[in-house]
Amino acid sequence: MDIYPLHGEALVADRPTILITGATDGIGYLAALELARRGADLILTARNEAKADRTQKAIAAAAPSASIAIYYVDFTDLSAVAVTGRAIAARHPHIDVLINNAGLHAFRQRITKDGFAEMIAVNYLAPWLLTDILRDTLIRSAPSRIVTVGSEASCQSRSRDITSDLFDIAPFAARGSSKIYGFSKLLDIMFSLELARQLEGSGVAVNCLCPGFNVTSLGRELGFARPLAWALKRLGIGNPEHGAGIIVRLATDPVFGERTGEYVSVKGAHRLMPASPANSDEARRQLWSATSQSVWRFRDVPSTYSSASAG
Repeated sequence: MDIYPLHGEALVADRPTILITGATDGIGYLAALELARRGADLILTARNEAKADRTQKAIAAAAPSASIAIYYVDFTDLSAVAVTGRAIAARHPHIDVLINNAGLHAFRQRITKDGFAEMIAVNYLAPWLLTDILRDTLIRSAPSRIVTVGSEASCQSRSRDITSDLFDIAPFAARGSSKIYGFSKLLDIMFSLELARQLEGSGVAVNCLCPGFNVTSLGRELGFARPLAWALKRLGIGNPEHGAGIIVRLATDPVFGERTGEYVSVKGAHRLMPASPANSDEARRQLWSATSQSVWRFRDVPSTYSSASAG
């Protein structure tokens, strides 16, 4: 198995600025540490202040010269995401890489205050909106990159009606949660491939990835998650450094500064074929249009923002 390792060579660019969501836990946390070790300055989004503080201290210890800016935001609140995106754009006119990593696997349906299914809001709508707000910044910063974490769990969502299921808030239990999670990741893949088409020739490379199976806190809502994670770790199964490694590769490898519009595997960054309808140009355009219409109202909320820290 060809896995891209952590602890690789330093970045070639002079202190690139990398924004990564979901960097206080799991593969995002490991990727943030490695990117800082390689010479990147970091912008992080976080929801939990205690985890953010732990992450900031760990990065400072691993890479004392790294600049770290943390923005607190709840991805279930799309107005807050828009405000945060505009604050980041105002304070960071140059961003070399945006990594959409934040994710949630819920085991029962919860509806956000905006009326969306929580998993769809956190895993898809929030990163879509954040990326759209930072789009001009990334174009001005070219050559730059957008990296989105998808998943082969998306294969469970073949033949769904994308535009109607985007707004589905029907209840589900733990047994049916994997299909909804996979659907949210299918949306991420479609978003990434369509954005790559739109930004062709702009100097912004847009790619997405499957991080493979990683033992993280993603399934923390299950009562047996912690002992299961402990057992798998003892067996050497699901090492999250593998998932972090492929994120780091797409963010730093010169090859992926040139290649765009790809969906790749953790195993050697081999190209993956997205599940239907993600392989349809027309379906991706329809999804983009439906998403844009559904989140547009959140872009013009008041822009005051005070919950940021810089190091």
